[in-house]
Amino acid sequence: MIKMQDIVKKYPNGIIAANRFNVDIQQGEFIYIVGPSGAGKSTFIKMIYREEKPTSGKILVNGINLSTLKNRRVPFLRRNIGVVFQDFKLLPTLTIFENVAFALEVTEHRPKDIKNRVMDVLSMVGLKHKMRMLPSELSGGEQQRVSIARSIVNNPKLIIADEPTGNLDPDTAWEIMGILEEINLNGTTVIMATHNKEIVNTITHRVIAIENGRIVRDEHRGEYGYEN
Repeated sequence: MIKMQDIVKKYPNGIIAANRFNVDIQQGEFIYIVGPSGAGKSTFIKMIYREEKPTSGKILVNGINLSTLKNRRVPFLRRNIGVVFQDFKLLPTLTIFENVAFALEVTEHRPKDIKNRVMDVLSMVGLKHKMRMLPSELSGGEQQRVSIARSIVNNPKLIIADEPTGNLDPDTAWEIMGILEEINLNGTTVIMATHNKEIVNTITHRVIAIENGRIVRDEHRGEYGYEN
C-alpha cells in the first residue's frame, strides 16, 4: 500500500529529517511511529499525504508516485487518506454535523447520502446526540472523536494520526485508541505518530522508531523503547 524507497528530506535550514527511509506498509496494518521530539516523525507522516515532498527518492501510495504527482491531483489523493491531528483542526463556526459533512460536500455527494453517512460515523464515535453543537461546546476528547469521524467519513483506505492522544487525559486517550482499533479491524490501515509509551506497550502493533532522521527500528510487535 505504501512504499518508501531511499527517501531523503532535507529542509532549507540544513536539517535532514529523513535519511534514506526504506519502508513497506501493507493494507490493514496498524503502525506506531515513535522517537524523540524532532526525530523526523512528523516529516514521515506528512510525506505520505503530500504535505511535504521528499528531496529525493520515491514514495508510492496506492500505486501513486507522490514524487511526480502534480499539485492539482493532491486533493484527489487525500480523498483516500484520513488525517487526525493532535489539535483537532475543527471549523469553529460549524456544528459537529457540518464539520463532518464538509468532507463529503467537497466531493459533491448527494445530500441524502451525506446525511446518512455522517450519522453513521457520528454514531460510531458516540456523538450522534451532540451533532448540533459547536466544537467549543465539547470536551477535548469529544472534539478528537469528531476529528476521527471526519477522517473516516469518506471510507479512506488509510488513516494517519499525528499524536491523536497528545492533548487528552489518560482515560480519554484509551477511548480514542479503542475507536482507532475498531477502524483498523475493519480493514483500514492506521499509521500513528505517538509519544504515549503505555499505549504502545499495551496495544502492541508494528513499531517504526526514528532518531535523527534515520529509521533505527522496525519491529513487527515492538515496544516504545524510550523513557517519557
